[in-house]
Amino acid sequence: MAAGGDSSVIRRSTLRQQIADALRDEVLAGRLPSGHPFTVKEIAEQYGVSATPVREALLDLCAQGLLDVEQHRGFKVHAFTADDFRAMVEARTLIIEGIFRSGADQALRATAAGVLISIRRRADEAERAARAGDLDVLIGYDLRFWRELSGIVNNAYISDFLDRIRVQTWMFAVPLLRREADLKGLLWHDHSALADALIQHDLATAQRLITEYNEHSLALVGTRG
Repeated sequence: MAAGGDSSVIRRSTLRQQIADALRDEVLAGRLPSGHPFTVKEIAEQYGVSATPVREALLDLCAQGLLDVEQHRGFKVHAFTADDFRAMVEARTLIIEGIFRSGADQALRATAAGVLISIRRRADEAERAARAGDLDVLIGYDLRFWRELSGIVNNAYISDFLDRIRVQTWMFAVPLLRREADLKGLLWHDHSALADALIQHDLATAQRLITEYNEHSLALVGTRG
């Protein structure tokens, strides 16, 4: 009896995560725009599931800063501002600078070769999408690339924080970037160069590339805000 109950909890937890992931992808793709309101019932009907895992998924996304709760009315997609975007880029810059100051080289030396190979593969995929101007493909690969990269420090708090900020910056940037008829050549595409610098323990080059990435993000979105 207990085993069956545990199984039910696991299924609900998995469903909750699947719904949260699907909704996050909708938000990142811009199909659920900033300020868009919806209810638990609407989402449950859309995915053909019960209200409980939907409510849990929506609350998870609220905790990640992607949704807002509207008292007695449901939920809406959070609206980030240009000031929010600049503050988020500043926050991730400070965290990365701290990592470089506090033992990035040692962390790299302790990283298994297979992990670095995986990061290099993600970098190539992200770079191809960026060079092609394929925003939908780029977002997924870019998030995976940076998530695996931040995992090198072996600190879940740092990795989760950076991943959350990166999702939020994409949320703000996507609607602005979609105004462009062609993004080819406009998006930052030095993922592979950054991966190579880290694999070679060339921290000076890695820091320079990350600085360029942050400056590029601010300039690209700033000209469209």
